[in-house]
Amino acid sequence: MKAAILYALGETPKYGDFTTPVPQTPDQLLISIKAASVKNLDKGIASGAHYSSNTGSFQPIVVGVDGVGLLEDGSRVYAPGLQGMISEKALIDKNRFVRLPDHLDEVTAAALPNAVLGAAAALRYRAEVKPGDTVLINGATGVTGRIAVQIAKHYGAKRVIATGRNAASLESLKALGADEVISLKGSDDEIIQAIKAIQLQTPVDSVVDYLWGHPAELILKALGGKGNFTHPLRFVTVGGMAGDEIRLSSGTLRSADISLIGSGIGSLSEALMQKLFKEVLPEMFLLAADGKLKIETLTAPLQEIERAWKEDIDSGKRLVILI
Repeated sequence: MKAAILYALGETPKYGDFTTPVPQTPDQLLISIKAASVKNLDKGIASGAHYSSNTGSFQPIVVGVDGVGLLEDGSRVYAPGLQGMISEKALIDKNRFVRLPDHLDEVTAAALPNAVLGAAAALRYRAEVKPGDTVLINGATGVTGRIAVQIAKHYGAKRVIATGRNAASLESLKALGADEVISLKGSDDEIIQAIKAIQLQTPVDSVVDYLWGHPAELILKALGGKGNFTHPLRFVTVGGMAGDEIRLSSGTLRSADISLIGSGIGSLSEALMQKLFKEVLPEMFLLAADGKLKIETLTAPLQEIERAWKEDIDSGKRLVILI
């Protein structure tokens, strides 16, 4: 079969021939892949930087952690792979796939899941967003941040504030549900004052943070108290695009009712992960099929994987490989 093959960690996957996988147990299914997205996760694994990368005795592998394909009966499904998924054929767990709505295109179906899981888990299970809440999405111009803005509204948030550096992308978020945007290109004082003004008008119930680093420091400083009673706040960190560490004053946490938590595979129970896969993801596929959840994509054929993998793609768009 044809596939995107990684011959060594840190290299770019190449188009070539790879042995077609064969189911080894009754729980494994062979599917024909139609589309698979390329995400930061895929690139991190291929580079050797991700904790799940095989840095031991390396053998050539097919890249890609998930994709959309056809079962033997012709049903269209999304599934995480038991092996690499950017290939003509792949193995999946027969108990772990989601059937696609008839009116959802395969490119969108391949592009959405990683962003949905990164947004919905934080909003629903960690931030516990409820109708009427004010939610601040820090780093909203990336793919997952843009999805988070939309899902926050879907979960009933009355006001969504989005931060980011790309002015055009920030402005476009208003059409997706953002009520106010804050540019992170401003001075520290300008950013802090903008957040404080929002806090005075409609206290922030939760922050979903994809940046961490200095932007998170500024938000926490702005939302700190002055010794009086404060509005409860859940600060949920999902990513560290602006840095893996922050400086945080003890006084900030002592002066305000701030719960500082993370959202990721290790922070969610197995039961919640099952809910995300079996309940949340199918719901989001239906929203997307009805045009109520939008994601921007770029596509490339499998035979152009090497060029596409190296292409500098806008952070608000998802690359999808067509097979």
